[in-house]
Amino acid sequence: MIDRVLSRPLRGLLVFLCVAALVAAGTAWRAYAVPDTSAPVTGNSTYFDALGSPYGGCGLPQAQLDSPHFVALNVYNTPGDYAFYPRPIPPAQAARIGLWDNGRNCGRFVRVSIGDFCTGVNDGAAGQAFCRNGSWVSDAYNGATLTMIVADSCGDPNGWCRDDPYHLDLAKNSINQFVRNGAPVGDLLPNHYNNRRVTWSFVPAPDYTGDIRIGFMQGAQRYWPAIAVSHLANGIHGVEYFAGGTWQPAQMNSDMGQSFIIAPLVTAGTDYRIRVRDVTDALINGGREYSFSLPTSCGTQCSAAYTAATYTTSGGGTASPTVTVTPTVTPTVSPTPTLTPTPTATPTPTTGAQCRVTYAANDWGGGFSATLTFTNTGTIPINSWTLRFAFPGNQRVGQGWSATWSQSGAQVTATNLSWNGSLPPGGSLQIGFNGTYTGTNARPTSYTLNGVACALA
Repeated sequence: MIDRVLSRPLRGLLVFLCVAALVAAGTAWRAYAVPDTSAPVTGNSTYFDALGSPYGGCGLPQAQLDSPHFVALNVYNTPGDYAFYPRPIPPAQAARIGLWDNGRNCGRFVRVSIGDFCTGVNDGAAGQAFCRNGSWVSDAYNGATLTMIVADSCGDPNGWCRDDPYHLDLAKNSINQFVRNGAPVGDLLPNHYNNRRVTWSFVPAPDYTGDIRIGFMQGAQRYWPAIAVSHLANGIHGVEYFAGGTWQPAQMNSDMGQSFIIAPLVTAGTDYRIRVRDVTDALINGGREYSFSLPTSCGTQCSAAYTAATYTTSGGGTASPTVTVTPTVTPTVSPTPTLTPTPTATPTPTTGAQCRVTYAANDWGGGFSATLTFTNTGTIPINSWTLRFAFPGNQRVGQGWSATWSQSGAQVTATNLSWNGSLPPGGSLQIGFNGTYTGTNARPTSYTLNGVACALA
C-alpha cells in the first residue's frame, strides 16, 4: 500500500517567504467555479503528518487551530492536468479552482464519515484509475465519523489532489480517532485504511462559544500589519478595516484564507479596527467591531509565528466595549472522558502528582514524528501542566501540536494550550511533534510532569 504522507515544511516556508511579493502583485480573487458541496459528497482520502512551518495553508500555526483534527482541501480542479498554476488562481483561470476556493473555505468545519475500503491499488498515480485491480467494499469501519477543521491545501501533482474534486487529506493522528458506536475505532491505521473513500459535508463549528481570535503573523509590523483571524462560528470570507473615515476591504494574504493585510486608523499608526464576514458574506455578530493595537511584545516587528492581540468590541449588539481574553476553544476531539476538563479551581499540586508516559515515534531517516501520551495516575486533578524530558542524542523538535513546545540543548519542554490544560485523575492526553536528527534516534527515557517523575508505559 502506498500512502501520501507529507509534513509540508518546505511548502509552508515558501508560502511564508513569498507572501509579501504575492500580496503586492496579486488580488485576493473571488472564486467563481468551485465543485458543488450543497449536499454531502464522496471522495478518496489520504493523510499527512502535520502543517508546515511556520503556517499551514490557512495562515495559522498548528498550535493555534481550534481542533487537533484537521484536513486539507484541493487547490486545483484539473483532472488529467498536473501542472502548477498561480495562487491565488485568477478569474481568467476560474475553471481550475478546487474546493480550497483560493482559501475561502479556511476555518470551516467538515463532518467526515469513513466509507468503503479499496481491495486494489489506490496510490493516486497521475493518469491512473483509483482502486486499480480491485473493488470498493464496506466493512466494520464504515460510518465512523469525526468533525475536522479546514487548515491546509493540497496542490500536489497527483491523482488525489487533481483528479478527485472531493478528495480530503486528513491529519494522520486523527485517523484512528474516528468514532463508531461511541468509541474511537483505534486501528484504521496501519492495516485497514488504503486511502478509503470518505463522505463529508461542511458543518457549523461544533459547540461554538466565545468570540474570534486575532493574532499578528511573523514579520508583521507598522508598515505590514498582517493578521490571522480564527475561532469563527462559520468560516471567514473577508475582513474590513476602518481607515480614513471609511470601511475598506482588506486584501487576503496570498491564498491563506484566514490571514489578511489591514491598515491602521491613521497613517503609520499601530491602532486598528476591523469587522469580519463569514462564509455567507454576512458581517459576523451583527457587524461587531474589533479594536486592537500592534502588541508591544512585537517591538518593531513580530518575531513569533503568532502573537495574540487583545481587543475591545463595539456595536453588534454589545452594550459596552468589552476587553477579550483568549476565546474558549472547544476542540473537536473523540468523545472520551479522558479529555473532559475538570471544573475544579484547585491549583495543580507541585508535589505528590503521579503520571505515566508513552512515547512512540515514526522514523523515516533523519526525520521523525513523535507522539507522547501521558496519563494522570494520581488522585488529584491537574489544571495546567508542563511535561519535560531530555533527548539522548542530537534530536531537535520542529513543528509541534497540542502543546507549546520549546527546546534548550537536549532539554525539551511542552506546556498546555488554552483548551487542554485540565487533566482529571485517570485522564490521558496526547501531544506530538515532528523532529530531525543525525546518527541515531534513541527515545527519551525519563519524563517529569509538573516537576514529578513519570513512569514509562
